[in-house]
Amino acid sequence: MPRSKRALHAAAQESESPPDSLPGGQKIVRVLKPAGSNLYNVEEPSTPGSLLVEMPSRFRSMMWVKKGSFVLVDTGGLASRDNKLAGEIVNVVRNEKEWRKQTYWPKEFTKPNISQHFEISENSSEVEKLPSEDAQAHHDSDNGET
Repeated sequence: MPRSKRALHAAAQESESPPDSLPGGQKIVRVLKPAGSNLYNVEEPSTPGSLLVEMPSRFRSMMWVKKGSFVLVDTGGLASRDNKLAGEIVNVVRNEKEWRKQTYWPKEFTKPNISQHFEISENSSEVEKLPSEDAQAHHDSDNGET
């Protein structure tokens, strides 16, 4: 039986706005890749390696998490269980712009500038130039075109 629209709207509303502060044991992590049935590999901002977290049943089939997106994870809730899971997703970051304004947003998860992706040297031009008309006419005459 499909879930009611009310449950869909409640889950969406809950994840729309960030909380004022994070309780102990909760942290923001980046999703690396899905790891199977409602499981995701995530990375913490300051710790190398990945953690395995679980999507709770209230979000399943209602919210999808893409690679590279951010989620709020509770690592204290599953500490008593003896398994591979490091935590449970308690919130999906949907309005990233609002979440980034919060004081608890990790500094390691800043947005990269475009200049970090492309190396622009001072001697090279940023835009590839089109061939001049003389060069095009010379090329056409070599091919036998007029």
